[in-house]
Amino acid sequence: MTEPLIQLKDVHKSFGQQHVLKGASLSIQKGEVTSIIGGSGSGKSVLLKHLIGLAKPDSGEILIEGKPIGSMSKKERKALKQKFSYMFQGSALFDSMTVSENIALPLKEKTKMTSTTIKKKVDEKLQQLELQGNENKNPSQLSGGMKKRVALARALVTDPEIVLFDEPTAGLDPVKKNAVHNMISDYQRKLGFTAVVVSHEIPDIFYISQSIAMLYEGKIWFQGKPEEIQQSSDPVIQNFILGLESNNDEMNGMATTKKTQQRYQEAMVHLERHKIAFSLIILTLNNLDELNEKLGFVVSQTVLRNFVSAVRKKISITDSCSMYGLNKIMLVLSSTNLEQAREFCTKLAKEIRGNNIVDVQPYPGFCFTVSAGFAEAQKGSSFREVLKSAESSQNIFHEFRVC
Repeated sequence: MTEPLIQLKDVHKSFGQQHVLKGASLSIQKGEVTSIIGGSGSGKSVLLKHLIGLAKPDSGEILIEGKPIGSMSKKERKALKQKFSYMFQGSALFDSMTVSENIALPLKEKTKMTSTTIKKKVDEKLQQLELQGNENKNPSQLSGGMKKRVALARALVTDPEIVLFDEPTAGLDPVKKNAVHNMISDYQRKLGFTAVVVSHEIPDIFYISQSIAMLYEGKIWFQGKPEEIQQSSDPVIQNFILGLESNNDEMNGMATTKKTQQRYQEAMVHLERHKIAFSLIILTLNNLDELNEKLGFVVSQTVLRNFVSAVRKKISITDSCSMYGLNKIMLVLSSTNLEQAREFCTKLAKEIRGNNIVDVQPYPGFCFTVSAGFAEAQKGSSFREVLKSAESSQNIFHEFRVC
């Protein structure tokens, strides 16, 4: 393994009589999403503040690219801070400023760029995060999900190498939580920054992370791949994970991704023992944001739930259907090979029509398109591997319009 971008070695931190970090050691690899999980009050946010320099350890050391921060010169520390950015828990946007002004703020405060250069960089982030048309709005005019996107644009406008996210889904409902997770994952892949996410969203955070670190009793109790922590027999880990997972989606009673993963494991047993093929399909409603923007969140989610209901009528009792983000549905189809998965998507495109999905025409000419990515599981392939394959742009996609 390559040298970690960031390392914490035996870090201790106390506040008065409260000993928060008791020898925490952590490695963060460049270009990955590392998520830090743990119970409330376990010290996750304190640990995050050590990474960005908002807190200093009582003992132990923090290394960036192998060099201890404590031995850096003032000039080196200043250069280091420019590599970091931070997305606050509640977005922390200023209502008195427009979207563009909020995004531009770090450049105005921390750089000597001209107003022309700042505008160019802000416009670039507006385009990258699909915020065009909102630049002159105030935060109070935006939905919760759009506010998070603006907050991310502000965090990224300085082109940081490392972005720290402190409970980015705090206070959001389940659908919006998934949307924020997918937003972080999508733009991290697109822009290539290293992400460190403090979260308690189990198991959702597993699907966007390459590494999971669990903080317990002031130490990093576990660090490894998402599938490794889920397969761990350590009772501390299992009790923590099971204590945070819910059995059903709070919005619509559908199976959670955890239940879908359990269905995947059951199907894998049948594949390995009886050579019974199965496939995973991701259905993406591509322009649901347009409906959300014009008619509101409730209408767009009603359309999504109606679409889910139509899809569920097409699958068997042994299949699984769950939400996967704000605009995606994940299916595990038993006894279905790749060709049959393709046929399923083709049939779905022919049979689902707008009058089954939208009670009334929302506005003239409204349609939404659905992309279907699918992959057949192979013996020994992990849920994460097949999920990535289904989402991959190299896969064969079906696209159909629902009007």
